[in-house]
Amino acid sequence: MYIFIDYCQEQWPEWLETVEFTYNNKVHTGTKVLPFQANSGQNSRMGFELRKKGKYERVEQFVKKMEKVEGEAKTALAKTPEDMRQYADRHIVEAVGYKVRDLVLLSTKDLKWQMVGKKSEKLMEQFIGPYKIKSIILANVVELELPSTIRISPVVNVSRIK
Repeated sequence: MYIFIDYCQEQWPEWLETVEFTYNNKVHTGTKVLPFQANSGQNSRMGFELRKKGKYERVEQFVKKMEKVEGEAKTALAKTPEDMRQYADRHIVEAVGYKVRDLVLLSTKDLKWQMVGKKSEKLMEQFIGPYKIKSIILANVVELELPSTIRISPVVNVSRIK
């Protein structure tokens, strides 16, 4: 909804209900059903369809305006997953050069709470190890053979190793 509200800055309070209705009529990627259907157990009725040509011009104008807003909201909602995917993909680092049994160093960035005995955080090592790669789980995730003194999951993202 943010993309749509950003686009219609002046009238967003007026169109918020329509955007919410449109959002609830879009199949959710996780549940594979409409949020409206998951919540109420039935399909929603759009309500913009004119049943017959009327003599009220303002009603027809309103229906056309609602259809336009609904179309813009659907376009914005269709664009959102692609934007999220592009943002997430920017941070993916693939384990192209790593193989099982390679020795790597582990970043201490997220291990500061385990390095309590150190006097100064500034003087701490940036990387510890080397540790052996036990398996490659995904393109950017590996499992390390860590000693029992390091109490973290041995499955780490390759952005944390060197």
